[in-house]
Amino acid sequence: MLESPEDKEAGVVSADEPEADVEDTDEEAEEEEPVEQAAPQPPPPIEKVLAPQRVRKLDIVSRRNWFFLLSLLIIIPGIISMSTRHFLLGIDFAGGTEFTVTFTNNPSVAQVEDGVAAENIDGTVISTGGGGYLIRTPPLQPAQQTTVLNDLSERVGPIDRTKLSILEVGGTIAGETITRALLAVVAAALAILFLLAIRFRNVPGGWRAGFQFGGSALAALLHDVFLLTGLFSIMGAVLGLRIGEIDSLFVTAVLTVVGFSVHDTIVVFDRIRENLRVSQRLSFEQVVNLSIMQTAARSIITSFTVVLVLVAILVAGGATLKGFALALLIGIVSGTYSSIFNAAPLLVVWRRLQPVR
Repeated sequence: MLESPEDKEAGVVSADEPEADVEDTDEEAEEEEPVEQAAPQPPPPIEKVLAPQRVRKLDIVSRRNWFFLLSLLIIIPGIISMSTRHFLLGIDFAGGTEFTVTFTNNPSVAQVEDGVAAENIDGTVISTGGGGYLIRTPPLQPAQQTTVLNDLSERVGPIDRTKLSILEVGGTIAGETITRALLAVVAAALAILFLLAIRFRNVPGGWRAGFQFGGSALAALLHDVFLLTGLFSIMGAVLGLRIGEIDSLFVTAVLTVVGFSVHDTIVVFDRIRENLRVSQRLSFEQVVNLSIMQTAARSIITSFTVVLVLVAILVAGGATLKGFALALLIGIVSGTYSSIFNAAPLLVVWRRLQPVR
């Protein structure tokens, strides 16, 4: 049967419409697919990151009195020992005679110590390797020095006279060394105070706040110095341990500890300064506690890597380095502790006593 033109038009329309619908549906599906994907969420605002809930994880600031008390329990016995028993001074500070000898038969340390003890001169023996030894004694006259060397040659073994050296340190030189060492520590402390005041003068409060930051860092620094010197006074003057002897290497260790302690404190104080700028809803105590939490792991890990090296030197190093390594070990552990548990909480106490705007 033949279809009319109208039927043809109707048939074309009825046949084409479903195809058009399918194509339109496919195109709409292709266009809607990207729309159905989840749009990336914007980062949370700063105020949410600095919410007070994070501060409550470990509240160090509110427990500051316990940390202050622990520091005092360690420092006060050392201060008593320093004021009553003083120190076991080495040849650098007390004066004396130092023999550098090399025995050709390569004796043991015990043999050399027995030979020196037989002389009744209160000498100490330090091995330098290859049969070489440092023998330190109180000041001896030239005749006594010759007698000691001859007796050691008979009791221990022949001495290589070509490698022999004798160093005499008088009381005047030792006194000047003590004075210069104290001046070096005081000068370093004052310089650190003013540098930190300049660095933190741009926090709310200006120069006054800068000196609060600098003074808190200086207090933590003095905490480390008194703790280190007090423990060495107890070990040397009270317990009579040679590792607690005070010499020029000890002064070097103290100055190194000063720099390390200030470095850890500045890391915490820098974070406090940054958080003060971006957190307006937190109190100063919450900002300080949050800053401690953000920097404590870094400080502890950094110090732990140094402690591992110092323990290796203390265990396997020579006798000349044991006292130096022990001083650094005590100072670095103390510096890490004071930066986290003393310096920043002390800043909070200072802010309470002298508020700034």
